[in-house]
Amino acid sequence: MIYPIVVYGSPLLRKVAKEIDPDYPDLNQLVEDMFETMCVSDGVGLAAPQIGKSIRIFIIDATPMAEDDPSLEGFKRVFINPKIVEEKGDVWTFTEGCLSLPNIREDVDRQSEIRIQYVDEDFKPHDEQFDGIKARVIQHEYDHLNGVLFVDKVAPLRKKLLKSKLNDIAKGKSEANYKTIVLK
Repeated sequence: MIYPIVVYGSPLLRKVAKEIDPDYPDLNQLVEDMFETMCVSDGVGLAAPQIGKSIRIFIIDATPMAEDDPSLEGFKRVFINPKIVEEKGDVWTFTEGCLSLPNIREDVDRQSEIRIQYVDEDFKPHDEQFDGIKARVIQHEYDHLNGVLFVDKVAPLRKKLLKSKLNDIAKGKSEANYKTIVLK
């Protein structure tokens, strides 16, 4: 099932998502649907709040970025109940976009290395370190679980300049090559 993407202006995107347990109904189907939704939307990551579910799960498939960064080939994961336990390294700027903010791309500063604990779709625990683009994509998706959007991290002047675009998205007046929805 392909879900519509919940866009800016939807209060759900500002909520802290709830943890789930291994008995979460139809978890495997949800994971499959999230990958399908992300793929048709041309994303590399998708968090459950972006499909209208306020639960702590996000997925990543950064393979489309492997042309520019070969280390991303086959980087496909499911992160359930994640917790970033450490962020370190140099702060670096990179242009980010988001399915919930169609046609907006802005420079965002993030630390270059993270350590994250999570369980996968089989509820097997992981404690891993990532750097570079992998860390950035994880941080971006992790933020969604905490009600944070990448535009919250852009310079104040840039955010002011984006205000009319953000208002248009919140009113459903934005174009995207995938189905979007504003949840009220």
